[in-house]
Amino acid sequence: MLQLIADGLVVGSVISLGAVGLTLTYSILRFANFGQGEFLTWGAYLAVSALSLTLAVTGAGVMEPIEPFSFGWQLPVAMVASAALTAMLALVLDWALFARLRRTGSAITLVIASFGAALALRNLLQFLYGTLPEYYTREIQIAIRLVPRDTLGGLRVTPDQMLVLGVTAAAVIGLHLLLTRTTLGRAMRATAQNPALARVAGVDVEGVVRATWVIGAGLAAVAGVMAGLVGQIRPGLGFELLLPLFAAAILGGIGSVWGAVAGGLIVGLAESFSVPLFGAEYRLATAFLVLIAILLLRPRGLFGEKA
Repeated sequence: MLQLIADGLVVGSVISLGAVGLTLTYSILRFANFGQGEFLTWGAYLAVSALSLTLAVTGAGVMEPIEPFSFGWQLPVAMVASAALTAMLALVLDWALFARLRRTGSAITLVIASFGAALALRNLLQFLYGTLPEYYTREIQIAIRLVPRDTLGGLRVTPDQMLVLGVTAAAVIGLHLLLTRTTLGRAMRATAQNPALARVAGVDVEGVVRATWVIGAGLAAVAGVMAGLVGQIRPGLGFELLLPLFAAAILGGIGSVWGAVAGGLIVGLAESFSVPLFGAEYRLATAFLVLIAILLLRPRGLFGEKA
């Protein structure tokens, strides 16, 4: 029982980070971005390249792990570089595609364009990196037993898994402070509520749009690195997480950062508990059954506002 909860929280943390970016994009740009999952994958692979470059520049053949983790200081540096590069990728994509369609197209046009962009990004990534799985480190970690086995089945976690939970908490708290305590955050909330009125009030709406892409893509990159840290990196990573990302955003209530976090954790827990009950192949189905059940009781989501 406790082990399933811990595993679900780790998976849910990765989903939460990606879902926060998705819900921000929907709130401010007014369309569902199917490319969010590919930002996650690109972030994971760009971190692989940044890690290799860092090791080459420093002259280190391999990463020396920082106890008790399985990686060295080079990986956090690579993650920061990956977040910046993924944000630049999102800005280029917006400049080349979405900005033009926002002026002339409808919301459904943007959705279809994002689907096409996702396919292009996925195939470009496979062309550049290949299809074989990648790993940040091949160090084997020994899980730490936190709860004895005779207490609800016991609980064992690795330091890397605990780090994933900590990074997610820090990122979400930081985003919450940005949205509530800064001028940019107030401008983003005003644009989300009424873009036309925000523009009349002097808000740089285009600047807010750019900031939204940077934040959403940056969080997706961090989620990709965290997913690769506790698993393997593969080209289909973002596509496999895309539906859980949407489920988490809808479940929590579109536009709510904390709702996306709660939705991600719920989806992660539902997937984790479904494995011993129905098998790993039905993880997504179980998560969506939970989504449907909650939406039947609360159609606007857990934290969604009334229309």
